[in-house]
Amino acid sequence: MTSPALSSSGFFAAPAGKQCVQFRNVMRTFFRPISLLLALLISIPATQAESDHLSYFELPLTESDPLRVTQSNELNDYIRHLQQDDSRLRSILHPNYSSIDAFVRSTTTYRQAFQESIGYPPPGAISNAEAEFTLIGEDDIGIYFRVLIPTLPNVQTQGIYILPKVRTGPVPLILALHGGGGSPEKALFNGGGNYHDRVRGAVKRGYAVFAPQMLFPSEGLPREIRWTTDRRLRLVGTSITAVEIFKHRRSLDVLLTRSEIDPSRVGVVGLSYGGFYALMTAAFEPRIKVVVSSCYYGVQEGRYEQDELSVPSDFEFFNRFTLFHDSELAALVCPRPLLIQAGSDDRSSHREPGIPLATISAGDYDRLGLSDRFEHLIFDGGHEFHDASAWPFIQKHL
Repeated sequence: MTSPALSSSGFFAAPAGKQCVQFRNVMRTFFRPISLLLALLISIPATQAESDHLSYFELPLTESDPLRVTQSNELNDYIRHLQQDDSRLRSILHPNYSSIDAFVRSTTTYRQAFQESIGYPPPGAISNAEAEFTLIGEDDIGIYFRVLIPTLPNVQTQGIYILPKVRTGPVPLILALHGGGGSPEKALFNGGGNYHDRVRGAVKRGYAVFAPQMLFPSEGLPREIRWTTDRRLRLVGTSITAVEIFKHRRSLDVLLTRSEIDPSRVGVVGLSYGGFYALMTAAFEPRIKVVVSSCYYGVQEGRYEQDELSVPSDFEFFNRFTLFHDSELAALVCPRPLLIQAGSDDRSSHREPGIPLATISAGDYDRLGLSDRFEHLIFDGGHEFHDASAWPFIQKHL
């Protein structure tokens, strides 16, 4: 570019046309930093001087303490209001008792809301890898297999599968769900403890059984493993509740294709935590035809009434105690047969809160003319599975 020439006065002479535009750009580039620096030097002393002579309004730092107490009280009142307000529940659950099919259809929106509350289905593709059935033993009544079923990315469904030795054709299948701190082995071997005949009782009656392993503490795992895993799962979009239910349903995908199983005759039994998952799995899974839930129903509602924050974290799913009480979740099992068991000598929290809830559940069956399909039994005993009522109920309805 040609350099601008000096005028007779000693200043740069502005060229014409395109050179004039270029000249102006050069001048802006040259003088702009200088003008900004001058403005900064002029403004700083003035601003500092002003600041030194300003007067401010002040309040004690504790001034808002009473307001925060008021805020806390307001939120407590709001929580109590939500606890007592059933309008949101009624907006998504309005059963139609005109027929069994109409009733099932009318619970669809409610089931979808429950799925969303627990993050179901868990994200990730279902594995199409082959399941592994490894023979581990046999006795007078059955043949025992260790089973691994690929389920979610890097996740398998594990459990023990038992076939009755005497079979004349396809047999029914029972899902047998253990409780907190338990395992298929604890529920099955060395007498079964408080599970009694919950697993082998099915085999003795000619049913196949799958006893899956759920996540609970054991050798090499910390006591809080279930709750920390649940919190981590929530941060990535699902929950331990959703994963356990998904595993149970995935096991049916595999087991019901086996030639020795009658896929039209499936039941589920569970004790304690297993009682919860017996209800919840059946709520999602229409292939399950009969349910026995022992020593669980209403337990969390009882804990919540006594101390809201005493409820284990994996039962704290979204809207748990405004939309998803056990009595309403049982409506997702209806019209299929449902037996609720509670021990007379069990802790009151495992018995008493279930009594009023059972009245609600019984009402659903009664209004459909199916009162013989629902039973709420308080048996003589403690925190244990009650074989004497469970197996006749299953045999009657399966």
